[in-house]
Amino acid sequence: MGILGKLSFKDQTFRLREDAILDATTRILAGKGFDLMTMDDVAGEVGISKPILYKHFKSKDDLVGAAMIRLIDGALEFLDGLPKEQTAAFRLRALLAWALRVRLQGGLPFLPSTSPSVRDMLTRNLHYVTRVLKLNGVLKGLVGEAKKTGDLDAGLPDDVILFSYYSRTCDPAVDYLRLYGKMDDEQIVSHMLDVCFHGIATRR
Repeated sequence: MGILGKLSFKDQTFRLREDAILDATTRILAGKGFDLMTMDDVAGEVGISKPILYKHFKSKDDLVGAAMIRLIDGALEFLDGLPKEQTAAFRLRALLAWALRVRLQGGLPFLPSTSPSVRDMLTRNLHYVTRVLKLNGVLKGLVGEAKKTGDLDAGLPDDVILFSYYSRTCDPAVDYLRLYGKMDDEQIVSHMLDVCFHGIATRR
C-alpha cells in the first residue's frame, strides 16, 4: 500500500493538491523565473484560490524552497533505485541523464545558478541545505569510487569534478541543441553525457 493509501481522504486530497501546486510552480519557474513568478500565477495555473494556496505555503519563498527540495529528493530517490551492483561511474552518468531529461521536460528550474537572491533565500532554508548536503555527500562518494576504478581522472580535485558535473545540468548548450541542432531529446542527452564524461577531443 502506498503512502496515499494510508492517509484519510482529506489528507489525500491535501497531498494531491500540494503536488499539483509544486508541479505548477516548477513549470512557471522554468518559464518565467523566480522574480516574475507570483502566487497569483501559481493559483491560476492550479485552478485554486490564493487563500487555499496559502494554506499549503505561507510565502513564495516557502513555495520555491519546497519545489527545489522535491527536486533534490527526486535525485536521491533515483540514485537509491539504481541497481546496487552498478559502478559509481554508471550511477553518475545515470543521474546526469535523469536530470537532463527532467530539464528537457520543463521540470528542472536552475534558480540557484542564475539568481543570487534565490541562492540567499535557499541558504536560509535549513531543510533545503540539509538535502543539498546529503546529495553532495553521496555524489562526492561516487566521485571518489570512480577515481579509484580509473573511470575518472584521479588527478582532478573532487570539487572540480563535482562542480563541472553540476554545471552540465544547466548548460545552455542543451537549449541551443534543442533549438538549432535538429536533435530529439534522447540524442541531446546522449551527446551531453559524452561531452561530460569524455570531452570533445578525439578518443584514443
